[in-house]
Amino acid sequence: MHGTRLDGDAEKRRAAGLADLRARFGDRFQAGEAIRSQHANTTTYIRPQLPDAVIFAESEADVQAVVIAAGEYGLPIIPFGTGSSLEGHVNAPFGGISLDLSRMDRVLSVNADDLDCTVEPGITREALNTYLRDTGLFFPIDPGANASIGGMTSTRASGTNAVRYGTMKDNVLSVTAVTAGGRIVRTARRARKSSAGYDLTRLFVGAEGTLGVITAVTLKLYGIPEAIGGGVCAFPSVGDACKAVILTIQSGIPVARIELLDDTQVRASNAYSGLTLAETATLFVEFHGSPETVALQMRQFSEIAADFGGTDFRATTDAAERAVLWKARHNAYWAQKSLRPGAGILSTDVCVPISRLADCVMETQADIAENGFLAPIVGHAGDGNFHVGLIFDDQDPVELERAMAFVARLNARALAMDGTCTGEHGVGQGKMKFLAAEHGEGLELMRGIKQALDPQMIFNPGKIFAVGADAGGYVG
Repeated sequence: MHGTRLDGDAEKRRAAGLADLRARFGDRFQAGEAIRSQHANTTTYIRPQLPDAVIFAESEADVQAVVIAAGEYGLPIIPFGTGSSLEGHVNAPFGGISLDLSRMDRVLSVNADDLDCTVEPGITREALNTYLRDTGLFFPIDPGANASIGGMTSTRASGTNAVRYGTMKDNVLSVTAVTAGGRIVRTARRARKSSAGYDLTRLFVGAEGTLGVITAVTLKLYGIPEAIGGGVCAFPSVGDACKAVILTIQSGIPVARIELLDDTQVRASNAYSGLTLAETATLFVEFHGSPETVALQMRQFSEIAADFGGTDFRATTDAAERAVLWKARHNAYWAQKSLRPGAGILSTDVCVPISRLADCVMETQADIAENGFLAPIVGHAGDGNFHVGLIFDDQDPVELERAMAFVARLNARALAMDGTCTGEHGVGQGKMKFLAAEHGEGLELMRGIKQALDPQMIFNPGKIFAVGADAGGYVG
């Protein structure tokens, strides 16, 4: 179902565009309902909205051809990588073309001396690191899902390693994108810094496909650490765990990952992943460096943890033991779903200044308890970002209304603490209603940029901004 009804002329124009694209792409143009459903939102509470067709691009020339045709015939374009986004980014509220970039998955170049590489958007982060393994280099951004690099760039992703290595905005040197009219734009060269004009790279990083279609990304790389150590530590409360995180960061300890799980999440992960952790607030930590520096950092962290009631800190440099812990952390979503089989899950995130993390998490826990929700909390605690997995009957209008009210309170709480409505999920459809409160007049500036670069509104319409009187009725 589309967000607006087309008039007769527009409908004929769209049909002609689809026919032209079918003739050009042959078997790579698919309009069956099953494959269209696979390219609509399928992982969260936001209802799927199917495109008119799916096109599998294999080259920049393919992307350019689709963009030119879309402009000519008024067809929306929704870029698609792996479909792992959580805020309805791949939905098609106005129909159009889901442009699947998964076959554009080549590594175009690796410049080991410069610690960078250029890749096509469809390559996944795991595939990239497998390719890089023999070079001694790796790409550190790890959102959990095996997302595509293009999708990660478009949503300004981050993840468990962000506290040390930053987010996608810190690690993308340049993008190449096809913009309105089929114009191909390269936003920067490979130099590590530049003061030449506007920073177009940052404009596309996080634009969620609303300004053009990314066809190549140049990324920073890092040396694989000589040693990696990590472990797990239990705390009396989420507040105590957050305070330990804050002091660890303030003390300048270069922690690579520091992840928070509340007691409900630990219970779920124990059951789902076969762990035997104490079912209380818990931190997963990891340190990168030489054997000596890793040992020092783990000792420093254990001392800080003890000051806040942390107990049973189990440290290890064994790769297999660490892999078990991090697999459990990455499976948090599926562990949450196992707490109430058959129920839906609303996975949402906010981010606050690290000094307010304990306050925001504890107030959120109180909200969850007061309303009788089942809602585990996990967080990238080192940068003030946390996620709530609200488990509810998504077929019950009353439960849905209560869930949406909770999300509104959570976002208002984060904004009141000078935080943001999303630290890494992105805006998509689900977070649009909170942008005005966060950005004020800045939101109109964003709209102006969108209008200037995409005057026909064909690039992922209905994401970040509402389009028309009816932006799609995304929930329900």
